[in-house]
Amino acid sequence: MPFDPSTLVYDDRGLIPVVAQDHGSGEVLMLAWMNREAVARTLATGRVTYWSRSRAAFWVKGETSGHVQKLVEMRVDCDRDCLLVRVEQSGPACHTNRRSCFYTAVREGREVEIMAPEV
Repeated sequence: MPFDPSTLVYDDRGLIPVVAQDHGSGEVLMLAWMNREAVARTLATGRVTYWSRSRAAFWVKGETSGHVQKLVEMRVDCDRDCLLVRVEQSGPACHTNRRSCFYTAVREGREVEIMAPEV
């Protein structure tokens, strides 16, 4: 059955959350948002394209940083209201220059930085 991005459940702003996961390691890299067009562009180009809520514009991951996300597989959750993109990540995924945006853990009631920026 062909995939139709219009069958996804978008929020009232026309957005759907997207979790990016490293295809090789399984590491969760980041959470971002897509609209229907970003989903279609990602599937058409193989370059993960998000919708930037702050800039109100499309954002091709790595377009300015060179830290590209190449789409390996897109998965749809059971309620069709969230996506998982499995990617080949080139360089850090986080704008803080860390491999993952999830570099802070809560341990024993304290926030602990568990990942340093890449050099």
